[in-house]
Amino acid sequence: MRIVVQRASQGRVLVDGNVTGEIGRGLVLLVGVTHGDTEQDADYLAEKVVGLRIFEDAERKMNLSLLDVGGAILSVSQFTLYGDCRKGRRPNFMEAARPEHANRLYEYFNEKIRSLGVRVETGVFGAMMEVELVNDGPVTLLLDSRKDF
Repeated sequence: MRIVVQRASQGRVLVDGNVTGEIGRGLVLLVGVTHGDTEQDADYLAEKVVGLRIFEDAERKMNLSLLDVGGAILSVSQFTLYGDCRKGRRPNFMEAARPEHANRLYEYFNEKIRSLGVRVETGVFGAMMEVELVNDGPVTLLLDSRKDF
């Protein structure tokens, strides 16, 4: 699994002009799934995301986690994180998981985060979405359950 983590002061997702998920302070996650990903990958990344110390403390140092600041998560499925652009100009998405597998693992990932005490808002899996956020910092991190980067 791959995740783009963006610290945000606010974020929301719209589908056909309707808000499907909205947060204030927290994290906006773009979540991609590949073929061999399992619940272990989702568990690892859920715990990693919730525990990341990327919010500022009183001394303006990144020492606080999402739980420490009472933040929420806006989770958006994003198969294009597995787009391969090395050849030609058109991305190849063969490494992205089939929708049935990806959706099941994406939903499992979101439930795992909820079980850790964090409110999770989402987009709509497979839909054309408009994602709006105010990236706070900006702080943007890349996570991969296989630790490829």
